[in-house]
Amino acid sequence: MTSCLGLYIEENIIKYAKVSKENDVVKVESFGIKFYDRLSKTIEQIIEETYSYNTPISINTSNEDYNYFYIFNLLNKKDMHNYIMTEFESLCYEKSKNVDTFDTRYVLVNDLEDKEKIKAIHVSVNKGEISKKTELFGKYKLVNISPIPLNIVNLLEINKTKNVENIAIVNIENKTTVTSIIEQKVYDITTINAGTSEILNKIDEKENSYSKAYEICKNSTIYTENGKDIQYEENAYLDDIMPTLYNIVGQVKKVLNDSIKKIDKVYITGTASVINNIDIYFQDYLEDVKCEILKPYFIKAAGSRINIKDYIEVNSAIALALQGLGDGLKGINFKKEGISDKIPSFLTKEIGGSSKKPNRSSGLNLNFDFGNALSLAEKRLLRTAAGLLILVLVYGAFSGFIKTQVNLKNQEIEEAKKNLQTQITAMNADKTKMDNKTQEYTTLMTNLENINASHSDDKRLKYAVPTLLNEIMYIIPVNVQLTSIVNSGTRVTIVAQSDKYEQIGIFREKLKLDGILTNVVSDTSQKQDNVVTVVIEGELP
Repeated sequence: MTSCLGLYIEENIIKYAKVSKENDVVKVESFGIKFYDRLSKTIEQIIEETYSYNTPISINTSNEDYNYFYIFNLLNKKDMHNYIMTEFESLCYEKSKNVDTFDTRYVLVNDLEDKEKIKAIHVSVNKGEISKKTELFGKYKLVNISPIPLNIVNLLEINKTKNVENIAIVNIENKTTVTSIIEQKVYDITTINAGTSEILNKIDEKENSYSKAYEICKNSTIYTENGKDIQYEENAYLDDIMPTLYNIVGQVKKVLNDSIKKIDKVYITGTASVINNIDIYFQDYLEDVKCEILKPYFIKAAGSRINIKDYIEVNSAIALALQGLGDGLKGINFKKEGISDKIPSFLTKEIGGSSKKPNRSSGLNLNFDFGNALSLAEKRLLRTAAGLLILVLVYGAFSGFIKTQVNLKNQEIEEAKKNLQTQITAMNADKTKMDNKTQEYTTLMTNLENINASHSDDKRLKYAVPTLLNEIMYIIPVNVQLTSIVNSGTRVTIVAQSDKYEQIGIFREKLKLDGILTNVVSDTSQKQDNVVTVVIEGELP
């Protein structure tokens, strides 16, 4: 029978449950709640009381963030991973966060709004938080660090029930999370920044005792009548409890209303679930959705002596223990597997244990009988041989593991180099195409500008001569005659004659002064039969 110790750790409080499992039989061996000032000391006390020195331990993450990315389902696994990481990097850039400070995991589920896409439920945790938790359990067998909103579903046998219901699990701990389970799959996680920390802190300010504040909550009862709260005088702390619950139930109702599919049932769990009638209070506000307290699926088979309410208090710890035993969603463990996790258990029991209460019935038994009592030298020799044997086994295990890891890393590097080279080649090809397109575009733009300039000149010259004649009509003296007007591009030549030279001079000056022509010049006048002829030249403006 395998066992796991689940520890749900929050500010000021630890919930613990040691759970064992054999085949499909689940049993809670010990459980409880402790309030702490020194976390490490309280953890050590729990491990000692539950005798879990060599027992695998499963704990929760803290302050994790949830994001959602949507991927086309035709991508292969590697491309999906690359796409998700790229999207998360872009998100960090938008929020001015350093992507290297986060460790990430994700769960994939079919997108119910677009059948061609897959939805990634992406979880990110600060690496510093993970490092602190890992160091806290340095001398113990920590095997799992995962987010409780994804673990809490372990308390339900979702895939084994024939009655397919859409479910929401409202876990009211220090903060509140709503885990939506649509079509038997975890589909959405919503975090509500309100929870029991608000309630306990308010009562703690009055009582100056966090544990007493918890007991007050546990002994409080919400009375309802026709959907309205009635706060009786004998419970003076409902004023500290009800505003927070009212805020939570309002936001839960919004989550249910925004759900992609109708939620059929709401399960309530967490620290606030110890408040009497909280399920009835939720039922009054959520109306057509069935509400009940979340009970671990295996409790009914445990026997009538079980105090169910006591188990419900540590639901989060039980869910974490089940996760450590291999139940639940895969790929959400933030605990990186170290070398010590690779060592066979029969070796760690002998050489790595730090147990205060060693198990004398376990381990290797080197009690040989040769018929005579062994001398001191023979005993030392046997002990040395046993030590060398263990050392060789450990060294072989270490060297084999390291060699395997080196080979894997070399393969990853080669694949990364090939992928990078392919990307560089593709980028160079794209750059060449872009340069060719740019040159082609520049040539087309130059030709277009030349054509436009030519058309502009043709259009201007087309109307220039009629405009010139119209302007001349208004300035030409009465006794001046034009015998010829010729234009060559913008150059205009006018032959004018008159019986008086002065009139031709007036005409030439008006062409210049009125801006009808520019650069106006005239040749020497010729007079024949009392008629003066002058050639005038100028440029169209």
